[in-house]
Amino acid sequence: MNCRQFIQMDACGIPVSRKVDVLVLGAGPAGCAAAIMAARTGAKTLLVDFMSVPGGVSTAGMMSHYTGTVDSKLYEEVLHRMADKNEGEAKGVRSVYIDQVQMTLVWIELLEEAGAELLLYTMACEPIMEGNCVKGVIVQNKSGRSAILADAVIDATGDGDIAAGTGAEFVMGRESDGSMQPATLMFKVAGVDMERAVFPGSFETEVQTDKGELQALAKEILPHPAGHVLLYRSTLDGIVTVNMTNAIQIDGTNADSMTQAEITCRKQIPAIVAFLREYAPGYENCYAIAAASLIGIRETRHFKGVYTLTKEDILEKRQFEDWVVRGAQFNFDIHNMTGGSLDKTGVQKKFPKNVNYTIPYGCLIPEKVDGLLLAGRNISGTHMAHSNYRAMPICLAMGEAAGVAAAIAVKKGVKLRDVQVKCIQECL
Repeated sequence: MNCRQFIQMDACGIPVSRKVDVLVLGAGPAGCAAAIMAARTGAKTLLVDFMSVPGGVSTAGMMSHYTGTVDSKLYEEVLHRMADKNEGEAKGVRSVYIDQVQMTLVWIELLEEAGAELLLYTMACEPIMEGNCVKGVIVQNKSGRSAILADAVIDATGDGDIAAGTGAEFVMGRESDGSMQPATLMFKVAGVDMERAVFPGSFETEVQTDKGELQALAKEILPHPAGHVLLYRSTLDGIVTVNMTNAIQIDGTNADSMTQAEITCRKQIPAIVAFLREYAPGYENCYAIAAASLIGIRETRHFKGVYTLTKEDILEKRQFEDWVVRGAQFNFDIHNMTGGSLDKTGVQKKFPKNVNYTIPYGCLIPEKVDGLLLAGRNISGTHMAHSNYRAMPICLAMGEAAGVAAAIAVKKGVKLRDVQVKCIQECL
């Protein structure tokens, strides 16, 4: 928003509503993991989010499943708990498929058991700074405007909303031109004949039908910028999660742009359902039953940290001595910046499947700001590297590490950047 007029408000004090050891902003997988681990490590912890439920894209975003993988005890705990709750799945196993209602309960229970406090319906507005050090955050909610003070703050908002307010340096999107990956609103259809249904799980999955190849048909028939077919099983019979809406040239840090993305994607849903009925085997009688309450933003700010992860680090499987995430695996999953399907730089089929890379602690530490850690897709990495580490399991593992690091820093009375990484690794 470009404001050219200003009004002067009367100066007034902002009440302090809470004082905690660790304040986590954003309750997606990274933020939930950070709060759980900070609390488990002994810190008084508060998790703040503007949505009505914890989980971010994994719940409010109606994501179909966890894709990619990582070596993380907490991630495995989440998968086992989810399987135990999911209807239609065997107990005592692990499941990557997400039932949003059950996933929400898993996050709530994990947070409560750890002793972390949760504050929803609350927007983090701006950082409280003392020099270059974050001392807390101003928040706004139904109770009014207040200050939350903390010894350590973790920005897991995805877009790095509070980190940006500190003046921490960042790059928007692709380094060459600032382009960012498209936005998507997930939705579910019911009435699917699961015995005949097709489930193309990637852009490069071709499905031959009596009426033609499904991906080619989508590109030809669906309204631009939609134009691909991604369909995923759910935990319930007859219900499929659809990842086919598409909004391009969206800035996830701009409210007007986000509003347009929401409208664009919702308008595409009827056309997508009609397409599936006509062309996708098993979907002849499908109908939409629910759409996500949180649109999926894939890319915005990449902050400059003590270290910046690169594409080469991933391809060369670099094993950093100061790792805080290890065993990370995913593709360079870059969606087309100008339409449907993959961007020309996206790699899926050709990506080597045995890559197990690490992420060093320096990627979570803003270069010139103290009192703050990054967790999730806003960490320090290039556009190409980000397309790989933005997967939910890897973001969860970042949060796991950030929560441990913050709790250790508070307990030992040291700066976040001065925490001994071996201490973090021992806890992981």
